[in-house]
Amino acid sequence: MLARTLLRTCSKSWQKHNNYSPLLIHSNTRTTTKQHLRPFTSNPSAKQPSPSPNEPTTKPRQDLTPNEQETPTKPSKERRENIYTIPNALTVSRILSCPVIGYFVLQGELGKATALLFVAGVTDLIDGYLARKYNMGTVLGSILDPAADKLLMTTMVVTLTMKEMLPLPLAILILGRDVALSLSAFYFRYASLPPPKTFTRYWDFSIPSAEVRPTDISKYNTALQLVLVGSTTVAPLLPLDLSGALLGLQWIVAGTTIGSGLSYVFSKQAVKFIK
Repeated sequence: MLARTLLRTCSKSWQKHNNYSPLLIHSNTRTTTKQHLRPFTSNPSAKQPSPSPNEPTTKPRQDLTPNEQETPTKPSKERRENIYTIPNALTVSRILSCPVIGYFVLQGELGKATALLFVAGVTDLIDGYLARKYNMGTVLGSILDPAADKLLMTTMVVTLTMKEMLPLPLAILILGRDVALSLSAFYFRYASLPPPKTFTRYWDFSIPSAEVRPTDISKYNTALQLVLVGSTTVAPLLPLDLSGALLGLQWIVAGTTIGSGLSYVFSKQAVKFIK
């Protein structure tokens, strides 16, 4: 009995000194078995061991699926392009020349109008060559170039019709097609503009959203229309009677105008949204 009391006293002293859980002492044997439980720290302000570098500091919630767990996202950079290029400048100059050409036609100064029309045609060839040769093509250029052609064509058709040099039904057909394409271009610009869709961003052409690709028949139609208005403008200056040739060209242009308008309706490659 005395030996057992001494053994318990020694065991408690050893436990207090080493901060371990009590010993389980079997009374029916002289040996003792130590059952070491998890050590505890008596000092709460003691420094805890730092986590391993490979161990994550925060663990994802186990009750969430992988798609629902929060993942860090990087802000996407909005695409912009340089619109101040030589081809775009030439296209803008062609647009600015349209009112001057129309003024000369209405004043009967067909020689000056023909000269400016020739310069506009040359700049159209040059800006296209520079854009392809030196990789200066832009989304804005793909919109401005056909817009400049349509504005020039509209100016010539209106002024020549006012001077009774073009039939009115043909003028209505040409202008109606151009107006329909212009309205659709405004719609596609709004539909393809990335959010937020604000008035300022809508008219910020450094933000590309949609690219217009003219169809093959539309290219031929534009060329034939330019030949028609150019021939009609220069015909009074020549000593030849070109009325029969001009009449046949008017019928051809009427057919290509209808065909090019329908090609934009049924073609899936005419307008491409840029993502």
